[in-house]
Amino acid sequence: MKFLRFYIIYRLPIIVVLIGLGILSHIYDDAITAWLLYIAAAISLLLYFMMGTMRLVQEAVTEGDPELAMKYIKMIRFPRLLFKPIRAAYYMIQSNLSLATDDLQTAEKNIRKSLNTKSKIVGDMQGTNLMQLAFIQLKKGEMKEARLNLIAAVKVGIPDKESLAACYLQLSSIEIQRKQNKVGKEYYRKAKALKPKSEEIVKQIQQMDKHISRLPG
Repeated sequence: MKFLRFYIIYRLPIIVVLIGLGILSHIYDDAITAWLLYIAAAISLLLYFMMGTMRLVQEAVTEGDPELAMKYIKMIRFPRLLFKPIRAAYYMIQSNLSLATDDLQTAEKNIRKSLNTKSKIVGDMQGTNLMQLAFIQLKKGEMKEARLNLIAAVKVGIPDKESLAACYLQLSSIEIQRKQNKVGKEYYRKAKALKPKSEEIVKQIQQMDKHISRLPG
């Protein structure tokens, strides 16, 4: 793992070394070794542009270290050259990091870039992206737009059960604020039926339990 991290971080210097060794091999009439080194350098160059440091970024996010994630993500100099699924994840993580610091404008800008990265492989991310965009809009006070994007997220599909429950709960809250209690209760029932395990979502359900049955409709 340490070797892989070293290779990802220092990929460009390694490419230079590989090319240099290839040239030396040619000078000493070892064409086979030279071409193997050139091929290794070419593959490393492709990985540099198409993958960047995203593996390390995702590991840092998983480990709950946003500062380290930001450090690695800044090493990606050409995000538009990333492989499309990697590019979509890049913009989503950028949005997450901006949202964590309440930079809502940048968070929205990046999540829209993730949404606009068209690829069949990243189709499963569309619902999650729409949900995140909706949560950003809610923070900005744009309830109408947020509601439409949450509905679109559910329609497209959210693969993660916890996220889907959070989406339903937010829709329930919005509909109750709109005095659409019957619709709000239905969304609440859908969220509860998913039996989420997240402590935060469970707490929200418990809080709603106390008063939702008293609502008319």
